[in-house]
Amino acid sequence: MADIRNYNARVAGAGSRADAGIDEGLRAYMLKVYNLMALGLAITGVAAFGMVALTTTNDPALAVATLGNGKMLTALGATVYGSPLRWVIMLAPLAMVFFLSFRVHKMSVSAAQTTFWLYAAMVGISLSSVFLVFTSGSIVQTFFITATAFGSLSLYGYTTKRDLSGMGSFMVMGLFGLIIAMIVNIFLQSSAMQFAISGIGVLVFAGLTAYDTQNIKEMYFEGDDDVVAGRKAIMGALRLYLDFINLFMFLLQFLGNRE
Repeated sequence: MADIRNYNARVAGAGSRADAGIDEGLRAYMLKVYNLMALGLAITGVAAFGMVALTTTNDPALAVATLGNGKMLTALGATVYGSPLRWVIMLAPLAMVFFLSFRVHKMSVSAAQTTFWLYAAMVGISLSSVFLVFTSGSIVQTFFITATAFGSLSLYGYTTKRDLSGMGSFMVMGLFGLIIAMIVNIFLQSSAMQFAISGIGVLVFAGLTAYDTQNIKEMYFEGDDDVVAGRKAIMGALRLYLDFINLFMFLLQFLGNRE
């Protein structure tokens, strides 16, 4: 009987150590995902600020164009924001995110990570135009509100025991509907429709933040080698990065003060 109790105790102890190892590995994996996402956001911010510095000026002698809100553009700014090049800048990040999503499983971890950094920089260049429309103060305020909301939603997705896959499927369908509505509104230019799109966009990406966090957590497998785990972390960071950027942009439509 004593031998049986000792055996059961050893089995229970081994199980506890295995669970602790899994928990430690999961925490390290999720921390890497969040660190990659945060660095991507930092690169986006630096790229956006740098682009604004190069394309706008307060010196009338250097200005070649003036916007309706008084912002003065340099020659580079007039080219970037006032020529067909702006469509290339807008669409290039979309092409790169598709490239990374479809090719990441064949790329080395360093190549995938470099591609993610380049993508984040291109998004920053693309989003630099928000500084021409909204005040810097409202952009900063909206960023911190987004960070707070994102952190709370991601924490919920990480800790909840509820299966969010049903909600995730619903949110993905909502995302496709949102994209269609945005395309339609390019031609309609309806302010009421834009307001509705912004509201739905906030709800959709709030839900996707929680769902994606849970899904990224469930992707973790303690038996993965460094390459597979690295690729998973990069794709997880990309998903959360996209959730954060889109949540920020839709919130900015509500909270941003225009120039």
